[in-house]
Amino acid sequence: MAADALTLDEIDASYGGSHVLQGVSFRLRAGRLLGLLGRNGAGKTTCVNVAVGLLPPHRGRLSVFGANLTGAPPEAIAMQGVALVPQGRRIFRSLSVRENLAVAARRATGNQADSWTLDAVFETFPRLRERAGQIAGYLSGGEQQMLAIGRALTRNPRVLLMDEPSEGLAPQIVAEVMATIRSLKDRGLSILLVEQNAKLIFDIADDIVILNNGRVVVETTAAELLQSGMDLQQHLGIF
Repeated sequence: MAADALTLDEIDASYGGSHVLQGVSFRLRAGRLLGLLGRNGAGKTTCVNVAVGLLPPHRGRLSVFGANLTGAPPEAIAMQGVALVPQGRRIFRSLSVRENLAVAARRATGNQADSWTLDAVFETFPRLRERAGQIAGYLSGGEQQMLAIGRALTRNPRVLLMDEPSEGLAPQIVAEVMATIRSLKDRGLSILLVEQNAKLIFDIADDIVILNNGRVVVETTAAELLQSGMDLQQHLGIF
């Protein structure tokens, strides 16, 4: 197996006339959690959109476990084992919890030790089991986020991309969501986590990439970045 689960190499990407990503390169190593940080508008979600095929790059290379997927459509990238928990959750609000999970389900490949069945998702999120027949649009924000994560897991992914999973959630629910992400990491899943809350990232990430104005300005391990004493104010506007 290739050492890198997901690689963006010299990616340029634009929306209309706006050149958002400029030569962005970073790698998510297999079995690790990479935290992607940056101010609003830095290009974090654009990186995610490139990685799942929603935005083809103008230049550069996208690969998943060594397979070149540059310019591939979203369904082809998903078939390579990439799943997304999108910003804003984007559940199917008119379907039940069970239907939301069933519609995304994909059988695990032969080399995956774990299989994310419906029962496995319900074991991870007991509240979803309790609400299995409920229309998803009536769930609380925290329950909808659990459903969005569970839906991605039923794809039995090799690479999981999570875009702002703590957004709009109460602190207690954020703690539950982050505990779930930590358990997924401990199971060996390769995770790219985009977050505005840098403290959450530093608490859980193995590696850190910081974007500023569409360029990578920091790429290192979380431990090395914390030990460096770098002032993150210029890049994140925090700390």
